[in-house]
Amino acid sequence: MINPYAIPLLICSLGVSIGKTQMQAPLLTLHESQVLATQNYPMVKQHDLIASSASYAVEQIDKRFLPQINIYGQATYQSAVTEIPVHVPGMDIPAMSKDQYKLYGEVNQHLYDGGRTRLNKQAAKANADIEQQALEVELYKIRERVNQLYFGILLLDAQLAQNDLLQKDIQAALEKTDAAIANGAALKSEGSLLEAERLNARQQATELQATRRAYLHMLGLFIGRPLDAHTSLEKPASPGAPPTAGRPELVGYARQKQGIEVERRLLSAKNRPQLGLFLQAGLGRPALNMLSNGFDAYYVGGVRLSIPISGFYTLKKERAQLDIKEAAIDVQRETFLFNTNLTRHQQQTEATKYEELLHTDDDIIALRTSVRDAALAQLENGVINTADYMREAHAVGSARLSKVRHELQLLKAQHDIRHTIGN
Repeated sequence: MINPYAIPLLICSLGVSIGKTQMQAPLLTLHESQVLATQNYPMVKQHDLIASSASYAVEQIDKRFLPQINIYGQATYQSAVTEIPVHVPGMDIPAMSKDQYKLYGEVNQHLYDGGRTRLNKQAAKANADIEQQALEVELYKIRERVNQLYFGILLLDAQLAQNDLLQKDIQAALEKTDAAIANGAALKSEGSLLEAERLNARQQATELQATRRAYLHMLGLFIGRPLDAHTSLEKPASPGAPPTAGRPELVGYARQKQGIEVERRLLSAKNRPQLGLFLQAGLGRPALNMLSNGFDAYYVGGVRLSIPISGFYTLKKERAQLDIKEAAIDVQRETFLFNTNLTRHQQQTEATKYEELLHTDDDIIALRTSVRDAALAQLENGVINTADYMREAHAVGSARLSKVRHELQLLKAQHDIRHTIGN
């Protein structure tokens, strides 16, 4: 027989279990936020577009070695034509027409183009690499914005935690004051003052929670995931020793110089001889027989050699322009490294400052706590009033919050250094 009390008990147990599962706050890490923000950013879609564009460009260049077919048409009228200045008795030599027509097709097949096709494909790939790296530079900037939101939420969490401790301190003082009022040892206004302080602390908590929700909403938009008030953020560990410089901008400068080197080789290739086959066939008046005044079909084929000479006129200047572009890239790289090192030194100074502040935070908290505890005893004995006690309670909360703020500011400075150098 089924126990009639078992079913309600089972339902209550399941309800508690489900409630705990639903209330369990999801944990979000800084690294996960950075990865998701990069993947979710709309600009990341350009990766596939750049790759597709480069693939189409390479395919188009490859078709250069396919037979090239062209159709031409021509109609002319000329003031004079070729005549035979000899009269042969009994033979009528027709005169050529001054209006002449030609319609023909031509097929060209490259055999050797001086390496243009190969280098053009390399140039297309190099340009795609440059565009991809420029996109990586833009995506890398997203991490800094995510860091600001992430550490901002952690600081709000610390402020909420200190606010909760302050409310507990006020509640403890209020209980003692209520007892003193009941015994006639304190004025009712003393309790009113503490009650007003508690309400003020609750208002501050409400404002902090609203700001936290706004920050979570913005972070959720970045990572493409809805975040609510139950979302918990993991406090990141210290990143340790800074890595070797690996900013995407440096890779971008290197790829730009590689692209210039391909352009330099392409300049030489454009001035090399070209060799190919050709076939021309069509209908004309006259055709190949200049003495025929009718429409005739014809064809002609052979080998064609082309040696570009005029390219040497501008080769020196074009190479000089590439040298200038390469020098400009070197200047941009040097400027970037200068600014990066300047920023890193500033961030390192900030990190050192917070480390030094943390050395004395614990001592300040201990001293402020002892003063507050003594003030609580004095309040209970009627030696001081509630305003004096609240001043000491606020001082303890401020000291605690300063320590947490310094810890988070030190962590953020360390992660900023890592971001500035590159990871």
